[in-house]
Amino acid sequence: MIEQPSALITGASRGIGRAIALEMANRGYAVGVNYVRSKARADEVVEQIIAAGGLAVALQGNVGLPGGRDSIIARTLEEFGRLDLLVNNAGITSPGRKDLLEATEENWDLVFDTNLKGPFFLAQRAANEMVSLIKAGSIPRGTIVNVSSISAYAVSTNRVDYCIAKAGVQMMTWLLASRLAEERIRVYEICPGVISSDMTAPVTEKYDKLIAEGLSPIRRWGQPEDVARAVATVASDAFPFSTGDRINVDGGFHIRQL
Repeated sequence: MIEQPSALITGASRGIGRAIALEMANRGYAVGVNYVRSKARADEVVEQIIAAGGLAVALQGNVGLPGGRDSIIARTLEEFGRLDLLVNNAGITSPGRKDLLEATEENWDLVFDTNLKGPFFLAQRAANEMVSLIKAGSIPRGTIVNVSSISAYAVSTNRVDYCIAKAGVQMMTWLLASRLAEERIRVYEICPGVISSDMTAPVTEKYDKLIAEGLSPIRRWGQPEDVARAVATVASDAFPFSTGDRINVDGGFHIRQL
C-alpha cells in the first residue's frame, strides 16, 4: 500500500475531470484517471502527472455498468492499496437535446445510468471499501464528492433527463452524508455553473451572450480549474465539521435577483 492518499476521479480524461485529476495530483494524491473510450487522452493526463513527479494510472470503465464500476474500484485498490477520495464526475448531456414532448425512454435510461444510478452504486462500493480501510487503520477517513450542475434546479425543457438526474444528486449526497458520517466519511456536492468544456462547446455562442447580459454576477465563463479547486478544498481538512453541503461554483448564478 502506498503512503500517500489516493483518489479515483471518474470521467477524468478531459474537461472538469481532467482538471480535478491534475489538481489532486498537485495536492499529493495518487490518482486513478477513469475513462470510457478516450484512452489516449487519459494516458496524456497520467503522463502529465508522472512527469511532474506524481503517481497516476489510467482506468477504463463505464460507471453506468456494474462491471465497469467493479473494475475501476478493484484496479484502484490493486494499484494503490487504498482509496481515500472518490469524485463522481463522469456524466453525459441529454442526447440530441430533445424537447420534453419528444424525450425518449432510451435516452432517459442512458442519462440516468451514467449520471445518477452509476454514481450512487459506485459511491456505495467505494464507501464499503473505505469503511474497511478505516477500520483497519489503513486510512484516517474518506471523502466522496459528487459533481452535479446548476441544471439540478435551473430548468432546460430540452434536457429533462439530464436535469432530473442532476436534481437527484443532491438527495443522493444527503443520504450518503447522513449514513456515512459515523463511518468517518464525509460527502459533498459540487455544483458547477457554465463551465468551458467539451459539453458546453456546442452552445458557446448562446452562453457568451447570456454571460455578457448578466447571467451571473461574475461575468465570465467558469473554468474546469475553478471546479477542481473546490473539489480539492472539500477533500482537505478545511471543513472538518461539515458534510452533505452543496458548494456552488457558478459565478453567483444561484443568487436570485430583482
